[in-house]
Amino acid sequence: MSHAASLTTLPPVIVGAGPAGIRATETLVRAGLRPVLIDEAAKGGGQIYRQQPDGFQRPAKALYGFEASRAEAIHASWRALLDQVDYRPHTLVWNSEGDELDLLQVRDQHYDGQPWQQLILATGATDRILPFSGWTLPGVYTLGAAQIALKYQATAIGSRVVFAGTGPLLYLIAYQYAKAGVEVAAVLDSAPFSAKWQASASMLRNPPVFAKGLWYLGWLKARGIRIEYDAHLLAASGEQRLDGVRWRQQGQEHQLDCEGLGFGYALRSETQLADILDCRFAFDELNRAWLPVRDAMGRSSRDGVYLAGDGAGIMGADAAEWAGELAALAVLQDRGMSVDRARIHQLQQQLQRTRQFREALEGAFPFPEQWAHEVADDVVLCRCENVTVGEVRALIGELSLQDMNRLKAHSRVGMGRCQGRMCGLAATELLAIGSGQSVADAGRLRAQAPVKPLPYAITPTVQQWSPSLSVAEEAKHD
Repeated sequence: MSHAASLTTLPPVIVGAGPAGIRATETLVRAGLRPVLIDEAAKGGGQIYRQQPDGFQRPAKALYGFEASRAEAIHASWRALLDQVDYRPHTLVWNSEGDELDLLQVRDQHYDGQPWQQLILATGATDRILPFSGWTLPGVYTLGAAQIALKYQATAIGSRVVFAGTGPLLYLIAYQYAKAGVEVAAVLDSAPFSAKWQASASMLRNPPVFAKGLWYLGWLKARGIRIEYDAHLLAASGEQRLDGVRWRQQGQEHQLDCEGLGFGYALRSETQLADILDCRFAFDELNRAWLPVRDAMGRSSRDGVYLAGDGAGIMGADAAEWAGELAALAVLQDRGMSVDRARIHQLQQQLQRTRQFREALEGAFPFPEQWAHEVADDVVLCRCENVTVGEVRALIGELSLQDMNRLKAHSRVGMGRCQGRMCGLAATELLAIGSGQSVADAGRLRAQAPVKPLPYAITPTVQQWSPSLSVAEEAKHD
């Protein structure tokens, strides 16, 4: 990953205005540059610090809890940058051909193009999904979607809700809902309590974060909210919409009435753009996923492409800020500009300590590997193409499939609107078990453009229309 220093004529481009993207932008502006900042959302902050819509007046403490001061700092930085950057909100980067990004301006309903020489990807993360019976019922949401409803729309996913899965986000969202006055009927953690106890000494490497986790747990228990460990979600029940959940715990089944269910098993990185840009990937055991390779500064294997934040590996919001700044410093280095080497060393040390803490978190909230063995055949795995677990298992056995892209070709898993975001990792787990190999050896789904669905009834911005888009335009009419 050698990047020769050279002067460039185009401004740096940052994709994503979360903590990583905002700190990267801030660093470049401080150095005298005017970067392009592209983001799908209406306002900066990302998912963790998502801003409420105009006209909503909930105080920051109510929205972000312990993270209120950090959220306000990120929002203040974003506002201060608006006059100093080429800011593109409501804009989806859906492909890249050569050295030009293909954009969809969602609000204006136009295609557009953005050339680049240096590109920072700060694309963030989404929920890691493990399907179960009834997960497609109305009233069932991912944890991230439940959080968006509360933060961005000031509403709850139900008047009586259950949260299930595992990971720190499980307890954070349960706390946020309960604090907002919603009845939280139960928190169902698939990890055993013993895992948290065994990992507690290692988690003390980051006392503030560990203390916040204990606070959320203690706060929930003090208010009588039911918390179950080693609780494996089996089914969501209901005819037209959710009316209850069923889970297994130590060999016994339990059920509970509810109107809303939020579930998720930690997070997965959004890596599609890095893949389309032809960055090299490697399997990361900590994240149990294939991730784009980057050096200690955030440089990818492709010259001019830099990676920062959860889109390159789940490390949390604080680490995303540091990684964003570090990637921007790499950009400055590669433009032949002077940088503060002491600051680089400090950021790298902070990121290394965070990775060690992340390893402890993985011990406290282990991935439920038994899911692939136990999930029922009739469970819908790919909701876009309506493919069941049983159909996938049968294909793996009948055709002796060994690779995710072969499974995709034969089953259509990952060919739908979500491009494998919802089903890809779960399908990989099934393939690994069914073929008797590791998750790493099962491979990964190759990214395809467009990375997200595109509408038909839109027109190009003629002045900046890219020749590469003619291919996409023809494809729309096939």
